[in-house]
Amino acid sequence: MPDKVNSSDANGTATHAVGGRFAQAARFWEPLRIAYNLALVGVVFSWVVATWPHFRPALSFSSLLPMSVLALIANVLYSAAYLVDLPLQQAARKFLGSGRWILWTVGTLFAIVLSSYWIVDEIYPDFH
Repeated sequence: MPDKVNSSDANGTATHAVGGRFAQAARFWEPLRIAYNLALVGVVFSWVVATWPHFRPALSFSSLLPMSVLALIANVLYSAAYLVDLPLQQAARKFLGSGRWILWTVGTLFAIVLSSYWIVDEIYPDFH
């Protein structure tokens, strides 16, 4: 029976390479997830403060679940960066420098615009 740890078959090498690329991507993306979430919290906080009397009914226990689901969706969408990062690690080594920062900045700005739109168009009109 072959030793799986010392095995150097094509599948083991490929699996190890993918795991290494994923770990490298996670070391970049996961610390920035905190800044991403803080940016989105800042957007929500700004809208609530700017239109305070209007959003008072939205801040209730019953709205906790929908807000949590929206936060979960935002974090799932943040993970889409891995879909871009992993293939580009193999294809373009130059991407790993400034390309990741550009992708993070553009993605975070897109999330800020999308969350602002969602607040203004979908949530704001529901509270009169």
